[in-house]
Amino acid sequence: MGAGVQQGASSGGRRGRRRKGGSKPMSEINITPFVDVMLVLLIIFMVAAPLLTVGVPVELPKTAASALPTEQEEPLTITIEADGQLSIQNTEIEDEALIGRLRAIAAERSNDKVFLRADGSIPYERVVQVMGALNKGGFSNIGLVTDTGGPSLDGQGG
Repeated sequence: MGAGVQQGASSGGRRGRRRKGGSKPMSEINITPFVDVMLVLLIIFMVAAPLLTVGVPVELPKTAASALPTEQEEPLTITIEADGQLSIQNTEIEDEALIGRLRAIAAERSNDKVFLRADGSIPYERVVQVMGALNKGGFSNIGLVTDTGGPSLDGQGG
């Protein structure tokens, strides 16, 4: 009374069926490696993106003003460091070349908004001089960048 395995006469002990013309190439794409690579790239960009927006380090003054709404185009940022050095985005620039560079940038941009970041220890006169240069260079919509948490001047405290 033994149990046995019955093999079909045509199979000859092989698994599956073969066609006469040989093996046909597989036409399906294995997307698992593709998904793995895309997930790794997504993680890399998620980690690296915040690091790319770091500007020139300055000690911004603190105010009670709320943040400006974000826009489609990356805003132009002018920075005045504690030693008085000017920077457009992350590139240092001399005072004499500022207006010419601003005019060239204004010709390429559709938006005349510019953000001015100035160290809190910079004299007001220097900030106003740079604002005048921005206006002369074609940028009339100037936003002053500050940190939050400063005095509100409404008697409520900070």
